[in-house]
Amino acid sequence: MRKTAVVTGASSGIGAATARRLAAEGFNVVLAARRRERLDGLAKEISEEVPGAAKIVPFTLDVTSQESVDALVAAVGACHVLVNNAGGALGLDTVETADLDDYRAMYETNVLGLVRVTKALLPKLIESGAGHVVNITSLAAHVPYEGGGGYNAAKHAAYAVNEVMRLELVAKPVRVTEVAPGLVKTEEFSLVRFRGDEERAAKPYEGVPEPLVAEDVADCVAWAVTRPPHVNIDRIDVQPRVQAAPYKLHRET
Repeated sequence: MRKTAVVTGASSGIGAATARRLAAEGFNVVLAARRRERLDGLAKEISEEVPGAAKIVPFTLDVTSQESVDALVAAVGACHVLVNNAGGALGLDTVETADLDDYRAMYETNVLGLVRVTKALLPKLIESGAGHVVNITSLAAHVPYEGGGGYNAAKHAAYAVNEVMRLELVAKPVRVTEVAPGLVKTEEFSLVRFRGDEERAAKPYEGVPEPLVAEDVADCVAWAVTRPPHVNIDRIDVQPRVQAAPYKLHRET
């Protein structure tokens, strides 16, 4: 029997790469995100790229909406793996100049969205007999940096939820894993953070010879979920070799 994985934030970046990789590993995959046209295109691409690919189902999902999440649960049959990837950063303001609407939006997606989807799908994950929740956080969850107050706070909260779940579900057949990436160059993360300002969005990657790419993170997810059911990978910190901390990067001039 093929297992089913639900991937949130699957329309681009790490989410899309993870969906591709899990399909290649033999999972049925539910592609969940807001932009349906992207999901439809991705579903077609995966079906063409992976010979004999499992069932790939696009589903329009807004993790900030309980009604949307309830619809996802009603549409999904069995669920063995949930990858909570939906989230992101907004701005790089100091606490002194913080935009509280940005803080609120980051908390809604990175924390409340993660909890909302997990809570809704937990009965199916438990019922599967070998469920697995993978939460994509960030090194920002563990190491603060200037200008990261809102994102640090949201991702630290996501980390805290991950740790609490690991404690609370220890007697249930559900594994819990955190994947915390460092600098990952994707097509949209930085662009969204800086509201479409391409010049500012490019700066974090300037001079970095080999930042991580989405497929590197997807590789970590795939490895964690394909371990034997009795093996729990608690946390994976992954960053490019040239990064020692969120604020410490070697840049070539």
